[in-house]
Amino acid sequence: MKTIKAGVVGTGFIGPAHVEAIRRLGFVEVVALAEKDADLARAKADAMSIPKAYGDYRDLIADPDVEVVHNCTPNHLHFPVNKATMAAGKPIISEKPLAMDSGESRELVRLARESGVIHAINFNYRCMPLVQQARLMCQQYGDVGRVYLAHGAYLQDWLLLDTDWNWRLVPEQSGTTRAIADIGSHWCDLIQHITGLKIVRVCADLVTVHPVRHRPKGDIESFAGKLLKPEDLEEVAIDTEDYASVLIEFDNSAHGVFTVSQVSAGRKNGLRFEIDGSGCALAWEQERPNELWVGHREGPNQIIMKDPSLLYEEAREYAHYPGGHNEAYPDGPKNLFRNVYGHIAGERPGGDYPTFVDGHNAIAICDAIAASSKSRQWTDVAY
Repeated sequence: MKTIKAGVVGTGFIGPAHVEAIRRLGFVEVVALAEKDADLARAKADAMSIPKAYGDYRDLIADPDVEVVHNCTPNHLHFPVNKATMAAGKPIISEKPLAMDSGESRELVRLARESGVIHAINFNYRCMPLVQQARLMCQQYGDVGRVYLAHGAYLQDWLLLDTDWNWRLVPEQSGTTRAIADIGSHWCDLIQHITGLKIVRVCADLVTVHPVRHRPKGDIESFAGKLLKPEDLEEVAIDTEDYASVLIEFDNSAHGVFTVSQVSAGRKNGLRFEIDGSGCALAWEQERPNELWVGHREGPNQIIMKDPSLLYEEAREYAHYPGGHNEAYPDGPKNLFRNVYGHIAGERPGGDYPTFVDGHNAIAICDAIAASSKSRQWTDVAY
């Protein structure tokens, strides 16, 4: 297969994860990196053995050697980087959220349709082996039957303290919602992907636990865990949510509820869901990704282990090692990128990875959640 050359814009927490996943594909080479200035770009590129470094993302997009762009920037740059990449006629893989609001994301969907470029968004949890198995059990093989309800949570603790700080706490960089956009979008996309249902109405409660936080006077990276002295901090008012609970209604009249939090002590990346149907129930946790719980009324419950021999045929290609050889977080983006690059290379037909349409749908849900919390009423999702 011909080698495809990629460029990565942004090197915070997720940028290096993209680089590592890209390299595992074997037929994609990371040839360029862009950061907010030339010195930082050069240092990051040298650390990851990437030959080219740019202090402006537009120079990376214009580089004729870069065939595909990965957008790993903070949220406020998603729209301009995605738009510029499509204008250059190059495939784009964007981090979520797709843009700052549904107006921007709707525009990106329109531009993607008009440009004809391949576009994807990194809803990576879709591509875990047992998530694929759950989707087949819900949709193709009918094990779950009619979905009655779905519930779950996405809990973290990395913003538990009022001295914890990150750019996601700045609305100008992150958007008007935080926990919902950052991790709630993952939960909503995952539950819709697995069930094949669409969230059409929401009723939300958003809470700011720390209305005042103490910001470092200098920049720190996500999850860096810096220990700072009081004189290194300054007070900042916060109006984005640390916690949210959301009632949801699907287009088949099923209901559900999920909670997101970035202030739940001990919960590092606690994404979990349960889907309860007329045939059985399914439950999965991201921190125990190699087990899928199946609940039965008329017989014993099951644990399906991540073992290709135990999965439906269509899910087996997402499991790369035998049973007992665990696969986890890094394998989700790798599988997603495999599907996208396979499409780019003409080896896969497409349709097996999330696109800008899915990214827009997630933002539309986030916008409805924010509006519902303000009005204290059920709110329709305006896709």
